Amino acid sequence: MSQDTLSQVLRSIRLRGAVFYHVEGNDRWVSESPPARAIAALIMPGIEHVMAYHVLTQGSCWTMVVGQAPVQLQAGDVVMFPHGDRHVISSEPGLRGKVDMRPYGLPRPEQLPFFASRRGATLSMSRLDPASDRHGATLVCGFFGCDAHPFNPLLASLPQLLHVPAGQADDDDWIAHFIRFALSESTLKRPGGEALLERLSETMFVALLRRYLDDLPEGPPTWLAGLNDRYVGRALALLHARPAEAWTIDRLADHVGLSRSSLHERFARFTGHAPMHYLAKWRMQVAAGLLRHSSAPIASIALEVGYESESAFSRAFRREVGQPPAAWRRQRARLGAGAA
Repeated sequence: MSQDTLSQVLRSIRLRGAVFYHVEGNDRWVSESPPARAIAALIMPGIEHVMAYHVLTQGSCWTMVVGQAPVQLQAGDVVMFPHGDRHVISSEPGLRGKVDMRPYGLPRPEQLPFFASRRGATLSMSRLDPASDRHGATLVCGFFGCDAHPFNPLLASLPQLLHVPAGQADDDDWIAHFIRFALSESTLKRPGGEALLERLSETMFVALLRRYLDDLPEGPPTWLAGLNDRYVGRALALLHARPAEAWTIDRLADHVGLSRSSLHERFARFTGHAPMHYLAKWRMQVAAGLLRHSSAPIASIALEVGYESESAFSRAFRREVGQPPAAWRRQRARLGAGAA
């Protein structure tokens, strides 16, 4: 049985990565980004939830979620905004800019990324010149996309601003590899470079989560913290690996090695859900993937996620998602065709 619960979740929520901008900042500069939901349809059509990230490849700068304390970035640092908040990148702490939507509406170049230069409050778009002598801060900026519905247990576990300092990296680290490849592909524009950066950025996302998971800050228990818990992690692994099984709280408690009441309390504290409620929500996420990516009859999908009848599954799906499975499948097919 695979117990890599995080990999199962990442596959189910359709993680996607993209590198859109290579940004250079000179003098006293500031760039304020809109909430990701305002630009999601422009940059990643058909993707439900978008998260911005920035990798500082040279120099230093500051970043913050609007309304919160600024954080300093040094070369090699990565910052991500998992909830898509409006945020600022600047040469000094506390600077504010005006959101400029123009870069997001530009025609895509033949091959991403764009190159953007910030000098003071002025933004210019051009092609990165590998021979130029850059003295300011330089960043590789992009987006991660994923599904937020029917059920994404990961998102609520992440902070508004996730900062991974370069000091935590080593020579074999994927983040360091990503920086090298991103700089190279931004300048040389070789065939397949855009696809390579997409895959590398997805790998970097997993590396960021590992770092965050290895050094979780003090605070309320979360789903990610539950992966590290001896009992909750085991329960999550079982539910994710065998969602169609006829689980009960008693059977799950026996497998985990806790009493029914102890498992219920501990599981709910980490995940925010009772075990069987969590299972029902995860089944709907699995079912959504099958509806989206296969032409299997709804009755067979119902059996695959643990329901003995199509009608019982349809009621559960509608209760969780707000639509019957057939209508949801048709809607996603239309949205997918529009994105293409």
